[in-house]
Amino acid sequence: MSTFQEKQLAIIADFEVFDDWMDKYELIIELGKEIEGILPSDRNNQQLIDGCQSRVWLDSSYANNVMRFSADSDAIITKGIIAMLIKVFDGETPKTILKEDIFFINKIGLQEHLSPTRANGLLGMVKRMKMDALKHV
Repeated sequence: MSTFQEKQLAIIADFEVFDDWMDKYELIIELGKEIEGILPSDRNNQQLIDGCQSRVWLDSSYANNVMRFSADSDAIITKGIIAMLIKVFDGETPKTILKEDIFFINKIGLQEHLSPTRANGLLGMVKRMKMDALKHV
């Protein structure tokens, strides 16, 4: 089992292979294709993340002292972004999610390569995942 930091370092390593941001966007899209998503019946207003330009649905659960996350989006880049967050947050304790620094976003340069509305959506995704974790501390 990888630690919170190790999962972030693995994402950074995946991105360091590419110099061109078009290639990095392709990686983000591929990561989005790897997540299962959530059932269409679970795509409701309670699952929608506020602040996102695209529609993003996030489902979280808590069992055995760890958080589990699944998500879906109607936009391929956004689905890839939430997939990266799930790679880091999924399987972690609520306490870890709340206290640990999320450094991979800055290290891969993601925020500076997103439109302002998509960057705002990214912050909304992180906030929602942390708020879901906070319910179980």
